[in-house]
Amino acid sequence: MNRFLHGHATHPDWRIALALAGAQIDAQRAAGAAAAPTLGWVYLTDHFAAHAEPLLAELRVRWPGVQWVGATGVGIAASGVEYFDEPALALLLAELPRERFRVFSGARPLGDFAAHSANVHADPAASDLAGLIKDMSARTTTGYLFGGLASARSQALHIADAVLTGGLSGVAFDAGVALVSRVTQGCQPVGPQRRVSSAERNLVAELDGEPALDCLLRDLNLAGIEPRAALPRLRQVLVGLGDPAGQELDGREDSATRSRFGDDTRVRHLIGLDPGRRGIAISDLAEVGTPLAFCTRNVDAARRDLTRICAEVRDELEPETWPLEAALARPAPAAGLPPVAPVGGSNGIAGAIYVSCAGRGGPHFGAPSAELAIVRHALGDVPLVGFFAAGEIARRHLYGYTGVLTVFPQTPR
Repeated sequence: MNRFLHGHATHPDWRIALALAGAQIDAQRAAGAAAAPTLGWVYLTDHFAAHAEPLLAELRVRWPGVQWVGATGVGIAASGVEYFDEPALALLLAELPRERFRVFSGARPLGDFAAHSANVHADPAASDLAGLIKDMSARTTTGYLFGGLASARSQALHIADAVLTGGLSGVAFDAGVALVSRVTQGCQPVGPQRRVSSAERNLVAELDGEPALDCLLRDLNLAGIEPRAALPRLRQVLVGLGDPAGQELDGREDSATRSRFGDDTRVRHLIGLDPGRRGIAISDLAEVGTPLAFCTRNVDAARRDLTRICAEVRDELEPETWPLEAALARPAPAAGLPPVAPVGGSNGIAGAIYVSCAGRGGPHFGAPSAELAIVRHALGDVPLVGFFAAGEIARRHLYGYTGVLTVFPQTPR
């Protein structure tokens, strides 16, 4: 079975951190994993951003012929481990046929490559990010993207065989590269779903024909209270948005009493109130007909949902030797993604990428590395790397307060 190679380390000197991670990879390679890697991911905490150019040059020397993609993050992830507020890097190398993928950027277009799906990284300061993401999604036959916005306390960088700022880059895969991807939500509705019935750009005036501010106050049990007096509560509130012609936001039930957001819900900030018009301002454009529900971050709901998507991934990769009843109960593959063939091994996973919101990492899950510990407990000790992003990308959407887990199944040699 093909395996990915991975290594991660922290050290104030990037050269030593790279040497430590490289030693882990060399040990795996000596044990018979992935003899000739062709594609690599590198995620750096922003402590190493100033050294990204020489670090990429050293990666090329150490593993000649490997093409590299990646990004900086205020935190990075590896199997069961999170690195925040310290200099660290994480590497993942894959042995994929070169004709099955293509690294791209604004200066290096896809050309005639038949992209089926793509892993993407982008600069959060780029203009028209939503448009860039939708345009890249349209260049794939499935429309499926996964990745995130680079994050940093200073300048965010992304990598596609070069260190880049601005725009979007990544690696596209053809139909021969199977993957399984899921989005996990970190927020929970605090009221019913409504639809925007009157709006002007990012100002929502009415929901289901009622003043939007009145709906918000009622959902928080603050009806009749002046908005200024309600500000301490309102600062904790976010907004979940769907597509105007899409599915319901809260049509699924979890183990708690409240319903949970579906995978397509995009969480945005509540950025202002308009007491005169009884409206609310949100950090996105709001079209008439858009499903909208007020929400808050919820640690218990985030843990449950992360466990759920990990279980779905594991279930989808199980061999087709299950009883018929179990097979019928398995969740459907994400729309448009390649079907996953039956595989052997303990969990069928060759490697994985996990991109989480910078606002979810660290103590939000209760303890250092708690979020990645949940993933490791659910998937096993698989080669996994990722980063904590300024925004998460899945399908053709830019998300917030979510996690995007993507796994590559093992395939027979």
